[in-house]
Amino acid sequence: MELDWKILPRGDVAPHWSGLYVTMTARGAIAMSRITHERIGAPEAVLILYDAMHSLLALQPAKPGDRNAYPLRNYGRRGAKIVRAYRLLTEFGIQPTDTIEFMKPRIDDESRLILPLSTIRISPKAHSQCRR
Repeated sequence: MELDWKILPRGDVAPHWSGLYVTMTARGAIAMSRITHERIGAPEAVLILYDAMHSLLALQPAKPGDRNAYPLRNYGRRGAKIVRAYRLLTEFGIQPTDTIEFMKPRIDDESRLILPLSTIRISPKAHSQCRR
């Protein structure tokens, strides 16, 4: 029996930031943490893919000059990235009522960030959820 052991790194990332974190606003802006961006290869742009049958979004790393590539911009002070994709809402009929957080994002073998629309929640960090 052949075992495939992997070493768990220590000290390279603060524990509370080590997971994948992705949100999407009601206006189609998709934001990802610095760690998430680094784990998909730190691309400058992404292709936005949608699978209606399985209710999945995917961000595939691309070069800025590629056809249909959306540029990633800096977002905040901690290295997060954002892609503005309002057309995603109009083209595919996705209608988040507030900022949503993808609860089970994952990265496939081709470095695509897979975002299941079936496992979302209203982000507790959304401005509408803040106490006034």
